Amino acid sequence: MISPSTAHSVRVLIVSSHPLFGQGLRSLLKERRTAGVEVIGMAANTDEAAAALKTLAPDLVILDYDDEAVNREEFLAHFVEGETPMRVVLVSLKDSGQVVVYDRRAVAASQVEAWLSGLESHTPATGSQSASGNLRRDGMKHFVIVGVLVVIVTVLVSVALDSISLLPVQASAQAVPIDNLFGLHFKVIAFLFSLIVVFIAYSVIVFRRRKGETGDGAHFEGHTGLEIVWTIAPLAIVFYFAFIGAQALAETREVKSDAMEVKVIASQWSWRFEYPEYGITSSELRLPANRQVLLKLTSTDVIHSFWVPEFRVKQDAIPGDTMVKELRVTPTLIGDYKVRCAELCGRQHAYMESPVIVMEPAGFEAWVIRQTALPKDPVERGARWAKQYACTACHSADGTTLVGPTWKGLFEKQETLTDGTTVTADETYLIESIVNPNLKVAQGFTPGLMPQTFAETLTPDQINDIVAYIKTLK
Repeated sequence: MISPSTAHSVRVLIVSSHPLFGQGLRSLLKERRTAGVEVIGMAANTDEAAAALKTLAPDLVILDYDDEAVNREEFLAHFVEGETPMRVVLVSLKDSGQVVVYDRRAVAASQVEAWLSGLESHTPATGSQSASGNLRRDGMKHFVIVGVLVVIVTVLVSVALDSISLLPVQASAQAVPIDNLFGLHFKVIAFLFSLIVVFIAYSVIVFRRRKGETGDGAHFEGHTGLEIVWTIAPLAIVFYFAFIGAQALAETREVKSDAMEVKVIASQWSWRFEYPEYGITSSELRLPANRQVLLKLTSTDVIHSFWVPEFRVKQDAIPGDTMVKELRVTPTLIGDYKVRCAELCGRQHAYMESPVIVMEPAGFEAWVIRQTALPKDPVERGARWAKQYACTACHSADGTTLVGPTWKGLFEKQETLTDGTTVTADETYLIESIVNPNLKVAQGFTPGLMPQTFAETLTPDQINDIVAYIKTLK
């Protein structure tokens, strides 16, 4: 054995395409204060190594065992088994920043024992196959532990998500396939959350830098198999969700022959519901349980969107007679809900709500009978029409100022108009304001907000009933 104190310095050439390999090896040599060793150069490939051998004349070549860019077999065949053999040692820095030396028996180990013995964490007795096997076993052990932890955390997160009731109560047949789809999404979210958090937490705890360690971590690049898996697996999941999503859509749009038609008319900022089968108009949406309802949606002004969260489904209501949208709902749970507008439609968008009442079929039939039996008093009928056609959403009966003038004390009042003129709010003015609301607009109120369609949707008798009702609000 050559002692560093009695022989000249060992001139070392490092062959690796990774700059960090050379830096790590230099750091280890410096840290261990290894005497008699001098790194004279770096070569990134076999050709550069051949040129460096001629110009630098190194005593020893250290080859990066983990560098796939350098053909190890070709290198050893040329420089170890060739006509002018060199002293070559294969070194790996992957094992927690320590040095692992491979195939020393074939590369004049006695010449490097003096300075490598202080750096080696272990020297495989059976060469590279034994070391690789140990690394694989250690890696597999970590993957098994992480896999078990991922499964446990996924189950715990899924149970937690189920327990906090992320979705509203399920109140329609259409909600069933949609909720099933949501449930699968929540499980995938729980798995992805666990996969990320567990891997990060495990790595931070198990592979943390411990006291006294100053070297760099193991250097590695890519994993073709893993990249293939994490490309194909998400793609397969996306295709699967697309398939079950299409199935859920087909279920929600299933047509039943006994469906009851309800026309839904949206306005700023109210809902009106018409039942052609019964000749009823209402500001409440009353539906019999377990019977499919065909909703035909239109708007009198801007785009609105019909949405009852407990039913899960929603559909836009678009202005124009030719833009009638359809939505099918089969209520299954008796109770009181609310229809909301899910499309920003103006300054009172947040308050555009109407009751949705799911009833027993017998109760629904009784309601139909009550609605079709009109009161004999025109004032009572006028109050009903005002509520059904959502007039009370913009005009109060108690003096409160809303979007439009209050009806309290309006009859025979002197109204100042936007052009500065005044007019008496008599029967003629009130009827004119209902059928042509933009003709004479009261001062302080915005033209164009009141629907322009009451001349078609209200009969003359209904308009007269509403005027009779306004007269009584003194």
